[in-house]
Amino acid sequence: MTETITAAGADWRAWQASWDRQQEWYMPDREERFRAMLDMVEAAVGPAPRVLDLACGTGSISDRVLARFPEATSTGVDLDPALLTIARGYFADERRVEFVTADLRDPEWRSKLPHASYDAVLTATALHWLNSDALSTLYGQVAELVREGGVFMNADHMPVPSTPRINAAERRFRKARQERERAEGVQDWADWWRAVAADEVLGGPAAERFKIFNNPTEVSNDHDGNDEPVEWHVAALRAAGFDEARPVWCSATDALVLGLK
Repeated sequence: MTETITAAGADWRAWQASWDRQQEWYMPDREERFRAMLDMVEAAVGPAPRVLDLACGTGSISDRVLARFPEATSTGVDLDPALLTIARGYFADERRVEFVTADLRDPEWRSKLPHASYDAVLTATALHWLNSDALSTLYGQVAELVREGGVFMNADHMPVPSTPRINAAERRFRKARQERERAEGVQDWADWWRAVAADEVLGGPAAERFKIFNNPTEVSNDHDGNDEPVEWHVAALRAAGFDEARPVWCSATDALVLGLK
């Protein structure tokens, strides 16, 4: 169900930090959305949650969950072998977290989890890779994993078409900031993956990743997934079986939506 992967010479903390920094280049308010997410976890289910970190990547959400809630436990699930290698290395000595390899598009992915239910299921900037039909199906599957009274939160790209001028202003501001930071040497998505592919330890898992996702160079983060507005996600969560659903945090391009069982 879980795997342990170690490799001599790998600086897992450095890789975790570089992933976080690369992600912050796209989302400078990333920590703000994490804080809002954990505030709502504590408000809804208390300070000792059993968490499912959905599409966990390197385990950024789990890292913040465990730092804030010493009695919490977390299960991270993802398909990406390179990101999971970093996660397993970074958390090698942490008994409160475990990682599972599973494809969220597989109807049986939940059978690989160590628990049948969770207090909170959390995810960020990952599920936009799924098309709208697949995401609707996933929301229904997640609703069955969340215990009664528990919460699901998705912080992701969710446009707000009703505010085009605000959106345009935000994009101009973000682009200017990104250009300044790129000039200072901050890695973007393509640079980061090139570094991973060239690494002695991570090169093998990266090659596996490129086969899975059919992108041998991984030079962009373009996708064929969904670009649904925040209202669609709220409606989809209610249709999936959540008693209540609404956004609890928004920017011009992203939102954090919460579903309460």
